[in-house]
Amino acid sequence: MSTPYPFTALVGQDSLRLALLINAVSPAVGGVLVRGEKGTAKSTAVRALSALLPEVSVVPGCRFSCDPAQPDPACPDGPHESGGGVPRPSRMVELPVGASEDRLVGALDIERALSEGVKAFEPGLLADAHRGILYVDEVNLLHDHLVDLLLDAAAMGASYVEREGVSVRHASKFLLVGTMNPEEGELRPQLLDRFGLTVEVAASREPDQRVEVVRRRLAYDDDPDGFAARWADEETAVRQRVVAARELLPSVRLGDGALRQIAATCAAFEVDGMRADIVMARTATALAAWAGRTDVLAEDVRQAALLALPHRRRRNPFDAPGLDEDRLDETLEEFSGESESESQDQNGQGDGDDEDPDPDGPGGGGGQSPSDSDGPQGGDTGARPEAGEDGPPQTSGGGEQQAAGASEPFRTKVLSVPGLGDGAAGRRSRARTEHGRTTGARRPRGALTKLHLAATVQAAAPHQRARGRTGRGLVVRRDDLRQATREGREGNLVLFVVDASGSMAARQRMSAVKGAVLSLLLDAYQRRDKVGLVTFRGSAAEVALPPTSSVDAAAARLQTLPTGGRTPLAAGLLRAHEVLRVERLRDPARRALVVVVTDGRATGGPEPVALAGRAARLFAADATACVVVDCESGPVRLGLAGQLAGELGGTAVTLDELRADSIAGLVKDVQKDAHRRAA
Repeated sequence: MSTPYPFTALVGQDSLRLALLINAVSPAVGGVLVRGEKGTAKSTAVRALSALLPEVSVVPGCRFSCDPAQPDPACPDGPHESGGGVPRPSRMVELPVGASEDRLVGALDIERALSEGVKAFEPGLLADAHRGILYVDEVNLLHDHLVDLLLDAAAMGASYVEREGVSVRHASKFLLVGTMNPEEGELRPQLLDRFGLTVEVAASREPDQRVEVVRRRLAYDDDPDGFAARWADEETAVRQRVVAARELLPSVRLGDGALRQIAATCAAFEVDGMRADIVMARTATALAAWAGRTDVLAEDVRQAALLALPHRRRRNPFDAPGLDEDRLDETLEEFSGESESESQDQNGQGDGDDEDPDPDGPGGGGGQSPSDSDGPQGGDTGARPEAGEDGPPQTSGGGEQQAAGASEPFRTKVLSVPGLGDGAAGRRSRARTEHGRTTGARRPRGALTKLHLAATVQAAAPHQRARGRTGRGLVVRRDDLRQATREGREGNLVLFVVDASGSMAARQRMSAVKGAVLSLLLDAYQRRDKVGLVTFRGSAAEVALPPTSSVDAAAARLQTLPTGGRTPLAAGLLRAHEVLRVERLRDPARRALVVVVTDGRATGGPEPVALAGRAARLFAADATACVVVDCESGPVRLGLAGQLAGELGGTAVTLDELRADSIAGLVKDVQKDAHRRAA
């Protein structure tokens, strides 16, 4: 095993170190989610934490790390007698993003269970992580079915494995730590709320600090053991401080004044439920213990709010987590009188006389804001004047109109890809998946994951006499096992091709268009899609956002999208076709849905309408699912968007029809439409 990078050798990142140490002192806080750009030592810090945790005592030979003082009465390796434990280091178990369900929760030997009635169970990662750390790198990319299992285990403190009447249950209480890059997509709200604390990290912009980061990293890479030895004393000091804080924790007093501040703060920021209040209380108590105090002060409550509330406040899906610190200070000040009087009664002095025993240590106790550290801180036929339809455009020079704001988003009808896919799990189009309703059975390819019991029994039944069956049990061989085939939903690549030309440039019209695209982005966020954004105007098209899981990044690009110039529709379609070609090489299983947002006009260059038609027919030849959102407005409509949809082999809808509450059905089967038109 390689020598981990020392926790105390980390440069800066005070809020990250403090959040991890709070959980080391009080695992009941509930873990930490680390958000930040790549290369900011997120994973390094988490892996270094495990070396600071005290040893745990376990029952000898128990695969589920039962506590000898209080063994789990339902442990599959039990029953255990109290006492006689052996110490071992705390574990940090990593959950890979691409892990299977069996790897996470464990696996039953189905063949032995059917033929012998034996619960032959192989523990998974949830068992390994019991009484330790479960670390998920890139947790926002974790598949939904694994997220559901994590939620169940985190809520109940146990893992359940149910397979065809065979049930295994074991304890699974762990410290959940996740890291993520927000550019790659956000986290499901249900899992987000399970993290006790969250911190934002970013690389320092101070040259001296960056130099020190590089110097230490190079020294570690050259000689990991020697580098760790140079930091051994600091590591020991922090480890001893964690142990002392754990011992002091039961003696820390959380007074009514501090509780009122916590409740008032959670109410002021309109967080849902009561988990935020509980997490804040535990965090403030741990901060006081870390600082060596037995009373919770206002500074502990403030620090707890900065760590526990940003990801819990009510916000739109595209809003970054954060907290208004001025509002926080006002709330704490309003309810500070009782807290200060209690502190004076307990200590005979004001809060200002309390001293941090180690103000320069990691986190330094309560009162430091994360923001003080490295945190985040066809020809022209039918074309109208390019200036727009609702009045002259307001330009910023060069004929380019300033970016218009988006109108209020709305709930959209479901856009889906016809047919049955095999893509990543999601919530948009029909697909063959590991989870969903059972539709049939097949021979397993590789390890059996979902047994089709009826098909297995049917395959084994004709051979019972030949296999010498005499008892009541069914003689099952490997060849008899059948894998259940299931149908669920997949996530797709939704590629937006947006017309940003002068014909779309009228302020009111472009605002409505952006509102519609923003609404579709919200839908893509909820359905776990990848999204991409291609825009065209002037004389060319550009990829404003390559395909990504970060839907909020697409929303940000959309908000600042300028408009103006001619309408190079063919260039936009060709660029989109090239994006899809490259993406198919990267992820061939993920099917695409192309959403073209335009009024159908094509201007500029020789034969623009004919060239656009030829580009559109490339999508029809590939059987790519396409929807044209018709943005044409006014009393006289030319129907150019409908013609474009026909050449794409897709369907056209107006902005009004896009709304979920419209009476017209939205998406038809694109291939059936194409066949009807051909007939």
